[in-house]
Amino acid sequence: MKIQMMKYSLLLIVLIVGITSCQQDTWPEDLKGKQALLNNKKSKIRSLESDVKKLKDEIEDLKPQREKKRRLVSTKIIERKDFQKFLNAQGSIVAEDIVKVSSDMGGRLVNIYAKEGDYVKRGKLLAKVDLESFDKQGAELEKALELANTAYERQKRLWDQNIGSEMQYLQAKNNKERLEKSLESISYQSSRANVYAPMSGYIDREFMQKGEIAAPGMPILQILNSSKLKAVADLPEQYLGKIKKGDRVEMMIPALDKKISGRVSLLGRSIDPANRTFKTEVSISNKSGTLKPNLLVEMLLNDYTQKDAIVVPLSLVQDEIGGRKFVYVSETGIDGPMAVKKYVTTGESYEAEVIILEGLTGKETLIVDGARNLVEKELITIEDSKEGV
Repeated sequence: MKIQMMKYSLLLIVLIVGITSCQQDTWPEDLKGKQALLNNKKSKIRSLESDVKKLKDEIEDLKPQREKKRRLVSTKIIERKDFQKFLNAQGSIVAEDIVKVSSDMGGRLVNIYAKEGDYVKRGKLLAKVDLESFDKQGAELEKALELANTAYERQKRLWDQNIGSEMQYLQAKNNKERLEKSLESISYQSSRANVYAPMSGYIDREFMQKGEIAAPGMPILQILNSSKLKAVADLPEQYLGKIKKGDRVEMMIPALDKKISGRVSLLGRSIDPANRTFKTEVSISNKSGTLKPNLLVEMLLNDYTQKDAIVVPLSLVQDEIGGRKFVYVSETGIDGPMAVKKYVTTGESYEAEVIILEGLTGKETLIVDGARNLVEKELITIEDSKEGV
């Protein structure tokens, strides 16, 4: 109110002076008089302008000081830390020990002594094949062998008495030995009628049922040892030199929402020309038995590590039109905290974090919230400051 009164007073003084001047001055008729009057008016104007300026300065001095506008931000102190980058590869869990059990001999399945889900030990009888035809052949060979033995014995006695030809003796001996070998072969084949478990594990699949005809080599059952599993994934060829045998690997099983770990046990010796990848295997322990073959697995393989690195959130690194990258840090000026632009060179990034190679020392106070709306040297008010990025 006081300031407005002073303004009105100033205008009133100017108006009164102007009216008074117009009333008192008389306009001369000659040129010299007019010029003198003009100079007199200009002098009065200059005097009024000086008074106006003086009054303005006095008014400004009387005004209360206003706080300069500041932007509200939050900050964090940058700290050095170890940076790791991981390759996320999708793969599946595979059983190391998985066997399809089959019969060496063809024939009808007389019985199957295990079913899907059963645990069997190595050497357990799993199935039996009907080899009746072999049994009949064996019986026929035994009869023929009896006759061959009799013929051989008689021919031998004659030969010992130098009666008969040597050829007759040799033919009788050969016939006897041939039948013995044939009978031995039939006996061996008959023994293959039983199908035994080649290893311990769980019956994973049943391919055939009792009464069906099994051909030699045709799978009857499948045995799975689920205690020895491995995660298998195909990795792009550019990671061939970055992943090494024995490296520790963290894995996630999405279906079970479970994290497990293992070590690289095998790296493929060749590159698949179709997709330019190589096979990677990671051994897994499955003592609890919760993991199953063919489960999907996400493998995190460390392909880059840098010790004692300056790491900042990737979202805080901004780009100028010219392509230069920068971040805002808080520094103290004459008027208090202000935003200062720091140009940086970035390195590897992973999970919303990036390494700063140049531009920061690692002890700056980084502006976090509100950094996107700042300009160089803008005054700021720090709302919340935390240690470490």
